[in-house]
Amino acid sequence: MAVSSPDLKAFLLTTPFFGGLSDASLDLLISMLVERRFNAGATVVAEGEPGRSMFIVHSGQLVVSKLADAGRVIRMADLEPGDFFGEMTLIEMQNRSATVIAESPTVLYELTAQKLYACYKSDIHAYVIVMQNINRELCRRLRRADNRIAELQMLNARP
Repeated sequence: MAVSSPDLKAFLLTTPFFGGLSDASLDLLISMLVERRFNAGATVVAEGEPGRSMFIVHSGQLVVSKLADAGRVIRMADLEPGDFFGEMTLIEMQNRSATVIAESPTVLYELTAQKLYACYKSDIHAYVIVMQNINRELCRRLRRADNRIAELQMLNARP
């Protein structure tokens, strides 16, 4: 089912990625998004592949995983509507750091690095807010990772 622009706009306003944007800036960014649909079991992005875009989850459930030694797959996170992923490739221009697989039929909105650069050129204020929102989310993730590392250290330190 196609999402109408007002419905999409209302949804995006509830996500951390689009917080603080003016109406005009939000409209500009919405015009840059491309809808992508995936069936359950489909790989959206694969660890190690080149990546030059990020995704906002509109519907569906996804799993983020990393490969460990001997090909073991480690489940790192679950994603649901309102979450976003792939933003690291926009900042550091490195290959994908994890694999993301759709666990259910999924609708994503993709923002490419090229479109984000176009945003920078046409609306620097919106670009700065988007980058602040990305950085804020990266900080949240880093804090969660720090807490997990500390918990694992405590488990290893027990006699």
